[in-house]
Amino acid sequence: MRFRHRDGTRVHLAYCTNVHPAEDLAGVHRQLEVFGAGVRSRLGVPRLGLGLWLPAPLAARLAADPAALRGLRAALGNNGLEVVTLNAFPYRGFHDPVVKKAVYHPDWTEEDRLGYTLDCARVLAALLPDDAARGSISTVPLAWRDPWDTGRAASARTLLDRLAGGLARIEAETGRTIRVAFEPEPGCVVETTAQAATHLAGIDTGRLGVCLDLCHLAVAFEEPAGALGRLAGAGLPVVKAQVSAALEAADPAAEATRAALSRYTEDRFLHQVRAHGGGARDDLPQALAELPAGSPWRVHFHAPLHRRPQPPLTSTTDQLRATLHELFAGPAALTDHLEVETYTWSVLPEQHRPATDAELADGLAAELAWARDALHDTGLKEEDA
Repeated sequence: MRFRHRDGTRVHLAYCTNVHPAEDLAGVHRQLEVFGAGVRSRLGVPRLGLGLWLPAPLAARLAADPAALRGLRAALGNNGLEVVTLNAFPYRGFHDPVVKKAVYHPDWTEEDRLGYTLDCARVLAALLPDDAARGSISTVPLAWRDPWDTGRAASARTLLDRLAGGLARIEAETGRTIRVAFEPEPGCVVETTAQAATHLAGIDTGRLGVCLDLCHLAVAFEEPAGALGRLAGAGLPVVKAQVSAALEAADPAAEATRAALSRYTEDRFLHQVRAHGGGARDDLPQALAELPAGSPWRVHFHAPLHRRPQPPLTSTTDQLRATLHELFAGPAALTDHLEVETYTWSVLPEQHRPATDAELADGLAAELAWARDALHDTGLKEEDA
């Protein structure tokens, strides 16, 4: 879906396909036909955006195979879909039985991360709609926080400089601009916007910037206006924003709250927890066992946007709306790529998991409808309405 800001900026809204487990090209084509086209039909829109996730081996294959890329582009068009952004945070195996901290590897001290990201940039340059101003790719916020030292920081900076150079070459070869966005996440070297300003100082901000995941922003208890002000003060562009919400527990000491939170513990993904005023644990089971419960908690568990968790839990959709307002209610749009990224449908408490492809498509469409309404509230005008 496409919107217009009052300053003339076209804003693209997509949903992220990392919710789907496909690791090969046939699986991606099935995603387009079953989910992409199905969600678009449910929303009744002529064009739907996808934030495509391609595991590293598939990205490498597509980058080296023009015929396969042409086939993928044709399939997008045939299903009324477009791609202006890729999610290149997970390298591969994002739906393995256990992912946890493996999702941060390889990190930005390793050549494999650079190679994967440039493969994704080549693919995206070929898939971009002809009238798209540019493409975006979200990636790991440098690395998990431990180990991290001056040597690893220097290695990462060298790779970031090479990344900017590689993106410039792709633009020279294709005429398409691709930007890469580092996504602050709890527990990583770059967890907050303040850390982004510190660790990303001096990068090529014409090609590199920040992906602001609004779930992560909420988990860090960052206020939207202050967070965006810090990024602007550091000269870091919001290349992309992920429209997502965190779980929130107002009274984590209460027996009913703890019972509700325990239903969100699961083996695949890491669910970092932060307490208001301080206090942190790297996963929800650890928080339930160890984290002081005297103040509200927020949990890195992407909650479906349109459906509040059952009480006594809630989600951070109010802060999400406030952040969208900060991004778009002013005289200038602060980003032009938005991606609904609720990848956790398969690990929700069992009674809330979709049992069929059709139920998942229903849920994805409902999330996008919620996001569309929230964007209308900021003053954005839908182009295809």
